[in-house]
Amino acid sequence: MPVQAVPEPSPELLSLAVGLRRAATDLGQTSDQQRRDALLAMAQSLQSHAEAIVAANLEDRQRAEQNGLAPALLARLKLDGAKLDGAIAGVRQLAELPDPLGQRQLHRELDEGLVLERVSVALGVVGVIFEARPDAVIQIASLAIRSGNGAILKGGREAESTNKAVMIALQDGLKATTVSPDALALLTTREDSLALLRLDGLVDLIIPRGSNELVRFIQDNTRIPVLGHADGVCHLYVDAEADPDQAVTIAIDSKTQYPAACNAIETLLVHNAIAASFLDKAIPVFQAKGVRLLGDPAACSLGIEDVATDADWSTEYLDLTLSVRIVDDLETALEHIRRYGSRHTEAIATRNRATAERFLRAVDSAGVYHNCSTRFADGFRYGFGAEVGISTQTLPPRGPVGLEGLVTYRYRLRGDGHIAADYASGDRQFIHRDLPA
Repeated sequence: MPVQAVPEPSPELLSLAVGLRRAATDLGQTSDQQRRDALLAMAQSLQSHAEAIVAANLEDRQRAEQNGLAPALLARLKLDGAKLDGAIAGVRQLAELPDPLGQRQLHRELDEGLVLERVSVALGVVGVIFEARPDAVIQIASLAIRSGNGAILKGGREAESTNKAVMIALQDGLKATTVSPDALALLTTREDSLALLRLDGLVDLIIPRGSNELVRFIQDNTRIPVLGHADGVCHLYVDAEADPDQAVTIAIDSKTQYPAACNAIETLLVHNAIAASFLDKAIPVFQAKGVRLLGDPAACSLGIEDVATDADWSTEYLDLTLSVRIVDDLETALEHIRRYGSRHTEAIATRNRATAERFLRAVDSAGVYHNCSTRFADGFRYGFGAEVGISTQTLPPRGPVGLEGLVTYRYRLRGDGHIAADYASGDRQFIHRDLPA
């Protein structure tokens, strides 16, 4: 869709964005303790509103199921009591993390009385567009407040009732704090979500969380910087020197623990020296878990029934389907990942440290793992408290984006009448002496 198809913001959306920008500016000046208190109040309010949130989510899921929503999206849509409790725990964990703002990264005396410092500051306002993920509202809002940013959110219509219930709880919690509830906003119409892409100057970063089509559309239709990933085509390579039982366990978890996640594996690469014994163990376990296996000719000769097509190697299934390819060596596995991977998360199962190190150094993905499940690619599991999304771009932030990915820095220079002409003429010289941070 061309840029011209994106509508101009309505007066109401512009007014909301201007107010949010003002609230975000105030938020960026708050203390560490004020933002900690705001998160704890948000967590308590979510707990108090839990019954209403879960009921709204059940309503959304029933309607989505009747409308034929794909199983992978239905799984993402679910926000029951247990999942809500986990999200609330993440908010409280986030409140305890070190303050990302006001951190002096550089302290240098350029000349006597002329001192430079680089200090971390909030981005300003982040806009987040996501599909069928109501728990994302909690993660994004809490990360935004903790990092001193305003957030304007637009969720999929499948989760409309849940998103509204969650936002009511979050804003109610903020009313009892020094942080304005206006620092958070929820858009409810498709027109507003499209017009959000036009809010350059009021929104500093857009983070899409959803399908490849959603991410591509946003990247093609806004001047605002976009952070995110379009696909999650993740791999596990089972090396010739892998522990077969351990490799099966890792493969099963990487695929079935939550197949709708972007960090679940979509392709299994197996060294031909271990392929027969590994697949003899793995195939029955995958079948018991309901996984449909698609294989190349070599894999099919070892018991996999369905044939993989060329398109399967680059497909993000987000379901209980897994492509399997037999490779001759590590280099072939690396070449396959380079060709078909999305630079999200890749893993190797091997007892050979040298092989593992070669894999860890050679694979250009946001996450590269040795002898563990790809499902660990997650902000909460990394100890970030939560994440606003996964970035697969080469420039930072990369991987799960937590607090550090939502701050930038500012150079501050303090002098006493210093002028550049004195240094150009040679009357004064720079000393460039680093001071304690």
